[in-house]
Amino acid sequence: MLPLKIVVGGFALFAISFFTHGVEVVNVAQKQSVQNAREEYLSELLTRALERANYPVDIKMQPVSLQQQRDLIELDKTGLDIYWSMSSPEREARAIAVKIPLFKGFIGKRVLLTSKKNVGKFKGITTLAQLMELSAVQGHDWPDTKIMAYNGLPVRPLSNYQAMFTLTSRGRIDYFPRSFIEVNSELVANAQSNLVIVPNLFISYPTGIYYFVVSSKPALAQAIERGLKKMQNSGEFDALFDEYFAKDINSLPFTKGYVTELKLDNPYF
Repeated sequence: MLPLKIVVGGFALFAISFFTHGVEVVNVAQKQSVQNAREEYLSELLTRALERANYPVDIKMQPVSLQQQRDLIELDKTGLDIYWSMSSPEREARAIAVKIPLFKGFIGKRVLLTSKKNVGKFKGITTLAQLMELSAVQGHDWPDTKIMAYNGLPVRPLSNYQAMFTLTSRGRIDYFPRSFIEVNSELVANAQSNLVIVPNLFISYPTGIYYFVVSSKPALAQAIERGLKKMQNSGEFDALFDEYFAKDINSLPFTKGYVTELKLDNPYF
């Protein structure tokens, strides 16, 4: 017989708990502003990792606003259990970082978005010293901003994500570095702009996006790490990554033998 649908608040929670047999509920931060391949991949990867670790949970995706995203570093105060983010010393000090790079290092490989009228500015650039003559934009609280500044690259910090694309498209900023795995979806979202990828030139620095787990749940963090390692060893990790991103990476405007990679130091990783 099907269970009765209980609608009274407290009883409804009891019913849900009863029929899930006490499985641990895990609240995961989900960006409210954008849902793209990157977010979908991270959600699926997390689910699979916990399954491979034989760690049963009931995952609840909790939409968070842009302002709330900035507060995620204080997981203990949010009621959330997991978020994913680029690593930084401050973030690692305030939550448990599962130190397996979820994008295999590609988050630190950055194409340069620019306006069509500014593409010529990048012709012949082969050194960081030359790139220092141009202006970049990044989020004011992004780890990338500190990394670029540390390497002497002029970078304008902004808090408005969409404004970064707009200013670059209008030519008021020379370039906006975006990762190999997210730039194509962002170009689709900004299809009416004048944005293009600078061909045969990119910057890179060592970094990683990790799952961060609230400090009160070390067993959960250990299960995620265990599941991810199992996926790596079986080849499932690479296969899932390729399913989501191989096509986009291979479509970047890079000609073999003619690509310049400008390597940055990252003292924060």
